[in-house]
Amino acid sequence: MKRLVLSASGLLGFLGVVLGAAGAHVLRGTLSEKDLGIFETAVRYQLIHALALFILVLLMDKIPGKLLQVAGVLWLSGVLIFSGSLYLIVFSGVRSFGAVAPIGGLCLMAGWICIFIAGLRRI
Repeated sequence: MKRLVLSASGLLGFLGVVLGAAGAHVLRGTLSEKDLGIFETAVRYQLIHALALFILVLLMDKIPGKLLQVAGVLWLSGVLIFSGSLYLIVFSGVRSFGAVAPIGGLCLMAGWICIFIAGLRRI
């Protein structure tokens, strides 16, 4: 599980930097301000959770139990669903993909709740 989370962290981080650079240098002149804002939100959440996944791998040896693994799966799912749906909105123009974004957001929040509970159990 740690290998998967670490690999996902690296890939999400790499793609987040690539997409962020594309947004700043290539897409800025082609997207509307609204779509650029949506795109930047997707990149921001992707990069934040790429870093969180990396830190999670470091904590997995120190905090026993399955909660950190569950958090990792939730964060990975959340980024794919949340950021992915925002990318689809921007690049396809289909606004109905926005209906899926809250599911990804809930996954991200649930992952953070797992971290919270793991911390309480550790005290």
